[in-house]
Amino acid sequence: MTRDTLTRDQIVRTAIELLDEGGLEGLNMRSLGRRLNSAATAVYWHVKNKDDLVTLAGDRVWDEIGLPDLDTVDWRTAATAMATDLYAMFNRHPWLVQAFASHLFYGAGKARHDDHSLAVYEAAGFVGEEADQAAATVFTFVLGNALGTSATASLTRKISRSGGDADEVLRDTVKRAGEVAMRFPRLRSRIEAAEGSGVEAGAADYAAAPTSSFEFGLRALLAGLEAEHAARRPPAEA
Repeated sequence: MTRDTLTRDQIVRTAIELLDEGGLEGLNMRSLGRRLNSAATAVYWHVKNKDDLVTLAGDRVWDEIGLPDLDTVDWRTAATAMATDLYAMFNRHPWLVQAFASHLFYGAGKARHDDHSLAVYEAAGFVGEEADQAAATVFTFVLGNALGTSATASLTRKISRSGGDADEVLRDTVKRAGEVAMRFPRLRSRIEAAEGSGVEAGAADYAAAPTSSFEFGLRALLAGLEAEHAARRPPAEA
């Protein structure tokens, strides 16, 4: 594929594929050129460098998040849908969470999401800076919950690149973490209550996130925002 037939859209879509497969470390101009069946130099006619490409790819994936119609659903339903979509997007593209530490993301995709997110919290009654605070609070919650998936994906690739067995290393780490946790009463009671009651099985349950913890936390967070807004309203309005 020559630079005349190659498009920026093709490059960005292919870059996302490589990032999903190999993380930030798996993307370079040479591997991108091979995947596109094109010379790496042809790619430079459309993007400046790898950082520029990661920024473009990072903005593109925000288009995967749906924007609920606020004329047909209430703000809590819309906020839940957007946060759930954002969480799913982060889990599909764990490299994006990692890239927040080294890239500043901007573009139409992210701006589209951010603008609608503010509209959701304005529909809840938050005004001005309060809407920004509410949106940022939910975003931070979602990002924090996605860190585990991102860290596991990055660690697995690191172990595999060094020739190790990632599954074996993770199992051994979980087992050792469980052995340490057994010295503490509340952690020990949870491990012992886990299915199988053995240290290894119980440790795996202890190390894993509680079932539906994201959904529980999101409900509690949105309920808290609703209560916070109600508490700030003047007595007559309330």
